[in-house]
Amino acid sequence: MDAVTTARFDLEAEVRDLAARRDIADAVARYMRGLDRLEPELQRSAFHDDAVIDCGLMKGTADEFVAFAQGLLAGMKATHHLLGQSRIAIDGEQASGEWYFQAWHSVSSEDGGVRDLFISGRYLDTYACRRGEWRIVSRTLVTDWVKDDPGTLDFFAANPQAPRGGRAGTDPSQK
Repeated sequence: MDAVTTARFDLEAEVRDLAARRDIADAVARYMRGLDRLEPELQRSAFHDDAVIDCGLMKGTADEFVAFAQGLLAGMKATHHLLGQSRIAIDGEQASGEWYFQAWHSVSSEDGGVRDLFISGRYLDTYACRRGEWRIVSRTLVTDWVKDDPGTLDFFAANPQAPRGGRAGTDPSQK
């Protein structure tokens, strides 16, 4: 490499940047898994202690939000949160990000049946690296669209041997 190419490429800075992105993505993944598997400690581990979360239905501290989310989702038969594209901007020990998501919720209908509630939107986050750990310090959930349809459990009735997702310690990955 010539001197100009070497001067423009800082391997150490690139590795720090990639490690930060990896750790931020891991925090966001812990948040999502904590939601779906009803693991409050895992969900809480995505946030620094002073984090503030605004999901539209409530705004509060990390502890308040986790208690709210776990209580809300525990009343549903099942959930599945999926992350889409993301954009992260890192500035030293601070960062901001936007993550697209889709979330499916199996809820009861008024007649005792099943409904499929889909919510799609974005998480607008700020992150900080403290004591070597990247975590969320603020999160705003922006809802882009919602769809509520009749659901069915016919697949599970027809295929009782198929491994099925579970929650609160009953998922195949939790055994």
